[in-house]
Amino acid sequence: MTIYERILEEIKGDYYVQNYPNDGQRFVAWYVFNILRQDKNQTKDAITDGADDKQIDAIVVDDEKQTVYILQGKLLSGVADAEPLREVLSSWLQLKDLVNLQTVANAKLQSKLSEVAKAFEDEYEVCFELITTAKLSESATADLDVFQRKLAEMSEGEDFDATLSLVDEDELAHRYELALVADNPQINYSIDLAGSKFMPITIAGTDVIIAAIPLKEAIKIKGITDGSLFQKNVRQSLGSGNAVNKRIKQTILGDKHNDFFFFHNGITAICNKMALDGTTLRLTGLSVVNGCQSLTTIHNCSEIVKKQDDSFVLFRFYEIPQRDRADMISINTNSQSAVKPRDLRSNDKRILMLKKQFEQRYTNGYFITKRGEQAPASKDKNFVIDLSDFGKYLIAWYSQRPNISYGETKIFDKYFEKLFKEGQSYKPEDIQALNSWMQEIRKVWVDVNPLGFDETLLAMKAYAPFHHMYAISMIFAIANNKSELVPTPQSTWDAAQNSRRVEDLVSIAGQCLSAALENAVTNPAGQNRIFNPANWIKSKQSLTDINSTIRPVFTALRLANKSVHDTLNTSLQIPADKFSYRLQAD
Repeated sequence: MTIYERILEEIKGDYYVQNYPNDGQRFVAWYVFNILRQDKNQTKDAITDGADDKQIDAIVVDDEKQTVYILQGKLLSGVADAEPLREVLSSWLQLKDLVNLQTVANAKLQSKLSEVAKAFEDEYEVCFELITTAKLSESATADLDVFQRKLAEMSEGEDFDATLSLVDEDELAHRYELALVADNPQINYSIDLAGSKFMPITIAGTDVIIAAIPLKEAIKIKGITDGSLFQKNVRQSLGSGNAVNKRIKQTILGDKHNDFFFFHNGITAICNKMALDGTTLRLTGLSVVNGCQSLTTIHNCSEIVKKQDDSFVLFRFYEIPQRDRADMISINTNSQSAVKPRDLRSNDKRILMLKKQFEQRYTNGYFITKRGEQAPASKDKNFVIDLSDFGKYLIAWYSQRPNISYGETKIFDKYFEKLFKEGQSYKPEDIQALNSWMQEIRKVWVDVNPLGFDETLLAMKAYAPFHHMYAISMIFAIANNKSELVPTPQSTWDAAQNSRRVEDLVSIAGQCLSAALENAVTNPAGQNRIFNPANWIKSKQSLTDINSTIRPVFTALRLANKSVHDTLNTSLQIPADKFSYRLQAD
């Protein structure tokens, strides 16, 4: 998917459609929100596009960077000529006379210009940006060079310096990728090492500080409670019930707390930059990549820890500005609690992109990427999805292999590159559709057993719901005479909802699964074989058996009530372009 296609898809979200009247404004708003990192209220305030906008689509005053961004956006496919550049230059000429511009501009621009005037007084830099999803023609590229030189010459002797930047298709894609992995927020912290034992050294050209820090000083580090200190860690806190965390707490509370330093492997922290001034260690871009469980557990014992003067913990501070190296350190230093493949994938840029797209589309939703992470209480639980569950859904639906869904390790190790290969995209609507289907399926996998599942089937609650989901996908495929293809989750969910057949389809798919198991028990594959339900549910034979029950179940329904059958069959029809080949997983 090109950046142009991705943006077109994302600006269909409710936020953009409800707040901006056309795709041009939505594109600029998308840039302000995603790339310039303004919140949604700030983004709405920044847009000045409309009648009498004087070639200024948006103005962003970034006080942190002391920069005013003047934006002109062109949502185009293909090649752009020099006309947009001329519009940017025109806006610069008009900005030189703020008084006149404010008298002829629209109300929104007039309001922003008063903010710009104050920024000019404070000598903020001015950056004009032409944002486009297209590439510039050769002549336009030549004009860009001329305009940039001209702007530099015209800025000489003026009250402010101005630059002109082109953010074209390639640069836009690059900036978007950087935005996905940007540290947010960045923690800067200074530690007083006066009461600590420490030693600065250099290893492999890297500045390192080894320090034994009192526990009561360690709990003061910012970002422990909200988890932001552990943003580069492969997981968040696993809670007080975790076996390792229990032992840490026991040590702190016990009479051996002064031996904590010797019992503990230590904490690894990286930062973009560090400086030691006497006993003050200044850390910029601080993140703990190994020690999340320890610090959160220590913090949970804070009142006791504050009274302990002789309890220390080992810290290793590394100055590591390179992201790839930081990621490798995070992966290789996590050994106190077993690190699962899913943990190692939590910071993968493809996963971060899915998270961003999902949460941007569903502002009341949350995509959990790290083990132990909890969705904020303000989020709608119906729109919360966990990466581990999502991987299982993908295997069951897109790969049509629910018999593998139980194996989280395989999904995020052996099959990860196939499920999340470059170019493979999952729309937020499809992600939520899978989430919604499973929520409905889970409603019948309860103790009251509304579908009357056999006890053998109920005993496989950890595995069989994924076969239940698979059965739903196959019902749609067979009903549309496309049994070799996979329907998009969104198309099936929309069809079921629009016809008010969600519960019926969950029930029918459950009947198919029950019948498949019953047939397998009666006629086990192979002679003289002892049938094992758990082995059956994990084998591809279970899929064959499910498929073979779908048409008989529908035939029985037609015989029982033809009208209901025909109405249901009609509701299952979805467009041919909503089918695709399955993702190979074996």
